[in-house]
Amino acid sequence: MVNEIGETLVTEIRQLDKKGSGQAVVWRENELGNPKKLKLTIPQTLPGEKVRVTVDQPDRRRRKAIAEEILEANPERMDPPCPHFDLCGGCVWQHWQYTGQLKQKTNHVKQAIESQGFDPNLVRDTIGMDDPWHYRNKMEFTFAKDGSLGLHEQGNFRKIIELETCLIAGKEMVEAAMEIANWVKSHQLKGYDKDAHEGLLRHLMVRQSFVTGEMMLALFATEAPTGHLESAINDLVVRVEEKFPQVKSLLWLENTQWADRTQSEKNHILAGRDFIYDEMVGYRYRLWFDTFFQTNPTQAQKLVEIALEMGQPKKTEKMIDLFCGVGTFSLPFASQVAKLAGIEIVETSIESAKRNAQDNGISNTYFLAKDARKGIDEVLESFGNPELLLLDPPRSGAGGKVMRRIGRSQPERIVYVSCNPDTFATDIKELEPFGYTLKAVQPVDLFPNTVHVECCALLVRNEG
Repeated sequence: MVNEIGETLVTEIRQLDKKGSGQAVVWRENELGNPKKLKLTIPQTLPGEKVRVTVDQPDRRRRKAIAEEILEANPERMDPPCPHFDLCGGCVWQHWQYTGQLKQKTNHVKQAIESQGFDPNLVRDTIGMDDPWHYRNKMEFTFAKDGSLGLHEQGNFRKIIELETCLIAGKEMVEAAMEIANWVKSHQLKGYDKDAHEGLLRHLMVRQSFVTGEMMLALFATEAPTGHLESAINDLVVRVEEKFPQVKSLLWLENTQWADRTQSEKNHILAGRDFIYDEMVGYRYRLWFDTFFQTNPTQAQKLVEIALEMGQPKKTEKMIDLFCGVGTFSLPFASQVAKLAGIEIVETSIESAKRNAQDNGISNTYFLAKDARKGIDEVLESFGNPELLLLDPPRSGAGGKVMRRIGRSQPERIVYVSCNPDTFATDIKELEPFGYTLKAVQPVDLFPNTVHVECCALLVRNEG
């Protein structure tokens, strides 16, 4: 049916794309009567659902459409519990029962490795959470131009959805964020205008250890917390200290750069210290505002335990931890090997890793601030070939050059921790010519109600 808005169609969701939106195909006739394929992207739909949509410009090959009515629902569909779900870009699968999400994530990993010729039966079922809510220990909120605090609207980087709650963040973190939002309103402070490049407040970072309870509140602003801001800052400190004694780090971070990132040119400690303590698998870590640390500590601990189980570290062995960060995997492994070398390009992370090792009484580690490929060469020269190598690269993967360098170093066992099944699959393909066999892949859900899935895999060098 054609109307003023476009053409109304009924279609079935075949699969989901990498952003979690439904994908459908409609065959139509063109002006010559020949069949023409129209690919539709329909957010907030699930596989197998029959939906009615109205498509503007249906003569195009690809269009995005909104489901006007779910005619036949997936049996795993549920009412999303968050009042912001329809607009907020924080999580996209709140309308899907958790068991369905986990099956989808397992299938994603299977499809990724099968596309590279590996046996999908090597992939185990994804390990989920008992409670897939309030799991994040770090959130970055953004201030709108009027000073309201929230998250970006889905698909619209310029618009901020003012939040009443957030169901994936720790509960105390949300309470603290709402108090900051009230403080901003009471002092009529302005947010940053990305277009005009003016205004005061840009972001609020909240992070909290679920073990120690310590919390950090970090405000990113375009000015120093002095002069006309002094009265408001004093009020902020009083509010936080009275209502949130668990806040051990209250920071004001100056950022005048145009890039919309949580970065700082000058740091001001308003109360407490400039870091908080966290713990994982019995080891203590110092976390600064820019420290990368797993944002789901419950599942991250499981990931570390799986890596240890797969890697089987021995007291007689040497080990390399590539992309080691602040030592999340380094410290638990170091206590079970003869010596460990960690390589990471971010110098502040390496300094943190050294300090964390010292804080935990670990003395058999060597940490090097260098890019992965050059770092491997330097470590191998002084360290020798390791029996065990672990890598935990960014979403873009390690890349062919790094993987081939790993292959040439011939460790007996390789543990690959990945946050992107697709780059993981292409990376491990590079190891086959060097005599490595994929033994097992264990997906772990660190981000419930989103499309992301982590996995831990073991590759073993063939004998002879």
